[in-house]
Amino acid sequence: MQPYSECPQVLRDFLSYHESIKGQSRRTVSEYHLDLRMFLRFLTLMRKELPYQTPLDEIDIKWIDASVLDTVSSSEVFDFLSYLTNDRQNREGPADVGIAAAARARKLSAIKAFYKYLTISTKQIQNNPVKDIEFPKIRRSLPKYLTLEESTALLKAVDGPNKNRDFAILMLFLNCGIRRSELVGLNLTDVYEDRIRVVGKGNKERIVYMGSSCRKAIDRYLEERNQIVLTDNKALFGSRDKNRISVSAVHRLVKKHLLECGLDASQFSAHKLRHTAATLMLANGVDLKTLQEVLGHENLNTTQIYTHIENTDKKIAAEANPLSKLDFSEKIEDNKKSNQ
Repeated sequence: MQPYSECPQVLRDFLSYHESIKGQSRRTVSEYHLDLRMFLRFLTLMRKELPYQTPLDEIDIKWIDASVLDTVSSSEVFDFLSYLTNDRQNREGPADVGIAAAARARKLSAIKAFYKYLTISTKQIQNNPVKDIEFPKIRRSLPKYLTLEESTALLKAVDGPNKNRDFAILMLFLNCGIRRSELVGLNLTDVYEDRIRVVGKGNKERIVYMGSSCRKAIDRYLEERNQIVLTDNKALFGSRDKNRISVSAVHRLVKKHLLECGLDASQFSAHKLRHTAATLMLANGVDLKTLQEVLGHENLNTTQIYTHIENTDKKIAAEANPLSKLDFSEKIEDNKKSNQ
């Protein structure tokens, strides 16, 4: 069966363009597919005046071509966003009706990318109904992270038959701040001297340096790894079934070690270990621009969320100011009395 066979040709071309020309990851292209398919199904629901309760997955969208997309209005896009907000079941939260703002923003981003491709990259149409539509406001919560003491306790508690592998994995998260998908994709040839080559979002490569403790953990694991033959023998980390370790397996082993050291595994994950690495780096003098490069953030604004986290070093610096030791309470009381 042809990939994306339920989609119109214009959408299949867009997905192929982003995978083969733009070099986007399969996960990103898959998200584009799902989000744009939903938009086109909703558009069909409205344009053909189908019963509003018609399940979207029963709606045929193959009739849509570039000429139809050229007639889409901003109002129709707003109707779609309203549908997502009020009517579409939120599968991530049982008590909610609409889809969360972050998910709506992602879908709008997909539509914007689609119309950019149609109007600029391929010049198939002239109308861009989403050009001036703003993204939904997303409530940003501060990232959860482990303290230095909790991180140390987690590492000290690692045990079991795969302790060298698991310790190396945890060290890479806590020392280098790499993503779970980046860790899973690491090959033996990506490790050299004191650094690793990481392939991040959008297949963008970057070099991340390892601290001495992390390097020692990797060396200790490599002695063991070199005795193992995996199905994908290029993989740095393997699983019990001799395959490349999976994202879900990494998720499980992180949760397992969090529980074993007495931490709340429901509050922390592999991604929270990435947050921990970023927080500890920033708190110990790493500048924001360097942190952005280490984490592989495309936009500095993404990195700036870590600046809102309490910085112990800065508090110490503030207390070191001689003026912080002076007591002005008597002077303040005298001023109050004179003003009465």
